[in-house]
Amino acid sequence: MQILLDFLHCLRKQKVNELNEVQSDLQYIKEDLNSVERHRIELYQARERCSVKLKILSSDHLGIRSRTSSRPMDRIISGHVSNSYNIRGITSMNFQYTKDEAKAQVNNIPRTQSKEAAPSEPTSQHMSQSGLAVMRKKRVHAQFNELQEFYLQKRRQLVNQIEKQGNKDNTIIRREGYSSGLADFQSVLSTFTRFSIEFDRDDELFATAGVSRRIKVFDFSSVVNEPTDVHCPVVEMTTRSKLSCLSWNKFMKNHIASSDYEGIVTVWDAGTQQSIMEYEEHEKRAWSVDFSSTEPSMLVSGSDDCKVKIWCTKQEGSVLNIDMKTNICCVKYNPESSKFVAIGSADHHIHYYDLRNPCHPVSVFSGHNKAVSYVKFLSSNELASASTDSTLRLWDVKDNLLVRTFRGHTNEKNFVGLTVNNDFLACGSETNEVSVYHKAITKPVTWHKFGSPDVEDVEEDAGSYFISAVCWKVGSPTVLAANSRGTIKVLALTA
Repeated sequence: MQILLDFLHCLRKQKVNELNEVQSDLQYIKEDLNSVERHRIELYQARERCSVKLKILSSDHLGIRSRTSSRPMDRIISGHVSNSYNIRGITSMNFQYTKDEAKAQVNNIPRTQSKEAAPSEPTSQHMSQSGLAVMRKKRVHAQFNELQEFYLQKRRQLVNQIEKQGNKDNTIIRREGYSSGLADFQSVLSTFTRFSIEFDRDDELFATAGVSRRIKVFDFSSVVNEPTDVHCPVVEMTTRSKLSCLSWNKFMKNHIASSDYEGIVTVWDAGTQQSIMEYEEHEKRAWSVDFSSTEPSMLVSGSDDCKVKIWCTKQEGSVLNIDMKTNICCVKYNPESSKFVAIGSADHHIHYYDLRNPCHPVSVFSGHNKAVSYVKFLSSNELASASTDSTLRLWDVKDNLLVRTFRGHTNEKNFVGLTVNNDFLACGSETNEVSVYHKAITKPVTWHKFGSPDVEDVEEDAGSYFISAVCWKVGSPTVLAANSRGTIKVLALTA
């Protein structure tokens, strides 16, 4: 009888604790609903005020419009004016996937500090926004359990932080009037799509992958030189899950590794279009994979399960595990040594490990304010990082120093890509642009905006897309870039 009584007391205590937690969660949701609804009303009112002002300005300028029509017209986008110039710069070819086909067109983009774009269509923009809203809702529901867990975790952390401080600290309230927990959660809602482009060992082939569950391999020479409206892949491999990253083997030309949303790391033979090895040790989505440049059989992966794993293609399981205690967004081998790995994580830091002593990192680079989405080596001592704090940073891994911070692109939510080549860094932006930086200059030296009306469907809202991947062709001025619509452009940086 006493055992039964103890059991019932324990059960009641457990259920009371669960009830208290549910009641607390409901209170968080109620507070956030009020906050979001209030912010939405404020945005609506601001938009109405802006609309009235634009109508007044339009009426005021109607009388002088005929006088200005005889001169070159500035292009106005979202209230910003910029002149278009005809000088040498970036040459671009783009091909866009529509129903698994690709359309190509060539245009010229100036290497200059000015930007240009085409006027938007209000009606088509409204239609596109409606369709995008439906698509985003579907993505949210598809990932509902993970999003719920992340949201509650962030909100509970905020409350625990306040309780530790003993009172409510106003510094915890962040942008847009949201609590920091809600703001952090909002920033991940659009991170469900990641795209990857990688050149092979000889820079003759490049592969693309993403949420389509396909790895497509293209012949670079054919894409650039053949005047055709349709570019088909020379190889196509179907995968079980959405893909997050690709990495070609630097020694075995046909071997390419992929990481996917189920946490599986796969090594493929593009020649036979078959998988060679499948590693299923990660417990959550694997964001990144990278082959060593010095050891052909070694590769590294990082995952949302907070684990970094080292693999050898000669073995069926991982040969080394590092528990990072935080979500891993990116991993990269040092190009001159398979003993050193750089790891970008959700804790805002880059951890640099010597794999011969994996208990502690050699260096921890601090400076980013949000998750580190990409790390790339310019040389054995120079490491570039990208973050959703809208900055790139250059680090000296030998002296453990921050060399420079780069600003000029927009990146607050998505994986927008990072690629490096000698003295240059290129990254994407949530403004649907590719920005190119020189490592000695903190502002972009040039950029290219996607959205040519001759290529992209005018019924779609180009402003809602973002760059999702970039990849430099080693030793050349050529960079590939893809956006979230599926358009891939071949860009060439010229003097």
